[in-house]
Amino acid sequence: MADHQLLVIGAGPGGYVAAIRAAQLGLSVGIIEKEEKLGGTCLRVGCIPSKALLESSERYRAAREDAADHGLDIEGLTLNLPNLMVRKERVIEQLTGGVAGLMKKNKITVYHGLGQFVGRSDAGVQVSVGEQTVTAERVIIATGSSAASLRGVEEDGDRIGCSTAALSYPEVPGHLVVIGAGAIGLEMGSVWNRLGAKVTVLEYLPRILPACDAAVAKEARKILAKQGLEFQLGVAVTGARVEGEKCVVEVDGGDPITCDRVLVSVGRRPHTDGLSLENIGLSTNGRGCIEVDAHFSTGVPGVYAIGDVIPGPMLAHKAEEDGVACVESMVTGYGHVDYNLVPSIVYTEPEVASVGLTEEALKEQGRAYNKGRFRFAANGRALAHGHADGFAKILADAETDRVLGVHLVGPCAGELIAEAATAMAFGASSEDIARTCHAHPTLSEVVKEAALDVGGRALHR
Repeated sequence: MADHQLLVIGAGPGGYVAAIRAAQLGLSVGIIEKEEKLGGTCLRVGCIPSKALLESSERYRAAREDAADHGLDIEGLTLNLPNLMVRKERVIEQLTGGVAGLMKKNKITVYHGLGQFVGRSDAGVQVSVGEQTVTAERVIIATGSSAASLRGVEEDGDRIGCSTAALSYPEVPGHLVVIGAGAIGLEMGSVWNRLGAKVTVLEYLPRILPACDAAVAKEARKILAKQGLEFQLGVAVTGARVEGEKCVVEVDGGDPITCDRVLVSVGRRPHTDGLSLENIGLSTNGRGCIEVDAHFSTGVPGVYAIGDVIPGPMLAHKAEEDGVACVESMVTGYGHVDYNLVPSIVYTEPEVASVGLTEEALKEQGRAYNKGRFRFAANGRALAHGHADGFAKILADAETDRVLGVHLVGPCAGELIAEAATAMAFGASSEDIARTCHAHPTLSEVVKEAALDVGGRALHR
């Protein structure tokens, strides 16, 4: 007899949410986590700690640069970096402790250790955890992803390392080089720039945020450069090493860059190392992902996979939706995630957020569309807030007016994008958004005005 009806390997957002939903549906559930704390990369060394640092660093910058404009004279302002880090750890502790509490509340058995497939028996799939072997009727692989490395870059996990190291620098670097102009690189670069570091961002492509709408990325670069981030685009990094108390970054066709620390932020890769997939006849594709069908089945009886280990965007909220859909498909026969409507957010200041198709994608498809734009500079709440950079952009089908994509760069864009995702999930037209009463004064009025502009009738332009 199996120990559990469902066993989940990995207690990140995808894994622990899948476990909770399965318990809600009446299954006997176990979950395996190799780290001491639950919550995965997101809660421990990813989304949550980086957002804590972003919030603290922005408050420091605002006190230093914006307070006088609000009639606040602050004398003797200093940075207490150790206390800033203590707050970050306190947020992590609260949330990881909360996940542990949810496991207990839902009667989910937690196994600490590295989960490795042993094989199959009449009772189900066998997974070892340390000296113990656990058998389950079904197993979900939810082991997430890890930072990708770059050939020639000698990471030591300290002066040259990934975002995990950048979350806990013991002092503000004099000069930080960030390799990669994606979300993680720009967020962590922003943190240390606000705290006083010179930050140079090196990007192989000729633009930042390659997955974003080009107009939004261009605007974001302009704003971030104004804040002090230095960008070198179209640059190939060929190596990086520690030399004494400094780091040296080699670039193709250019002079070496000497700096104090290097953040390597060149994407993430599925984390399946150590799972012993071969013991159940499972392999990964050329990109290291586990291929699954529409119901998240790997093709190996009783074994499923979700989140960052399968193809698709590597986002915590996408993993959560995968987990719920996977479990509901097992129990009820139906579970679905619309991957066209997974929002993406970059938590710089201003934030960058999008859902749906970019203008470039529509052009590539040869699809006729109409476009509406509206700047935050014409919004009363944004001006009162003191952050009025950026704009909202809505793309709608030229024939049906159905919204195909919404892209924002501006204050609280990450919160505003939820309206767009909801509207698109129900097949809304730009007219639907434009005719919906938005409270005044709010930042959401920018979305309404952009929707009005699709039809050429923005009111406050």
